Amino acid sequence: MAEPVRVALLVTCLVDLFRPSVGFAAVALLEAAGCTVEVPRAQTCCGQPAYNSGDRADAKAIARQVISAFTGYDYVVAPSGSCAGMVRVHYPLLFADEPAMLVEAEALAARTWELVSFLVDVRGLSRVAARWDRHATYHDACSGLRELGVKAQPRLLLASVAGLRLSELAEAEVCCGFGGTFCVKYPEISDKMVTDKAAEIAVTGADAVLAGDLGCLLNIAGKLTRLGSRVETRHIAEVLAGMADEIPAIGAPAPSS
Repeated sequence: MAEPVRVALLVTCLVDLFRPSVGFAAVALLEAAGCTVEVPRAQTCCGQPAYNSGDRADAKAIARQVISAFTGYDYVVAPSGSCAGMVRVHYPLLFADEPAMLVEAEALAARTWELVSFLVDVRGLSRVAARWDRHATYHDACSGLRELGVKAQPRLLLASVAGLRLSELAEAEVCCGFGGTFCVKYPEISDKMVTDKAAEIAVTGADAVLAGDLGCLLNIAGKLTRLGSRVETRHIAEVLAGMADEIPAIGAPAPSS
């Protein structure tokens, strides 16, 4: 195991608001990989919705706050390819016209990683101690795949989960239709895309679909629920941390007390 490092968790808005268990799972995985984990209280949204909508002024204002909040850590890790991609790829582009801020943006970008990629590519993790007796399939979220090269890493760690059988989606790399603000701007197209994704999931015969980005998972879970599907939808971190049997699937009603 590599030497301990100080990691700041970029929780992300969706995890904070809709699925805090993903954040707890991320902390558990990072600590098991020898990291000291902190969650900066000053963190906010990464600014991706404003940036994707063409609002560069607000995106810059948010990015400045994020850069300040995450100064001084060895690494910044997010359980989301889209948020990690925003910081790592787009922050330097945002500040291309501000030399002083560009230096800070590039420094943060170089230290920012998607969770599973960080565990495998930086910490050298190749297996986890979790068990989950399920037949699952995996959806490759667009930003993590195309901006950060997250493809083999989740499959490597999932292969070590005892009891888990993984079947590949025919179109695992095709967008689910969420796309942040895309699903709001183009709802009919988005619905067709997620309908196709749900059909592909059904073909695998899997009883669970996993991904590394909560936006995709909320979109897919919503469609599966409307179709009456019994397929569970879960973030990969919850499975790798051995927490999947302790909490309801995404979109499932919480058990009554």
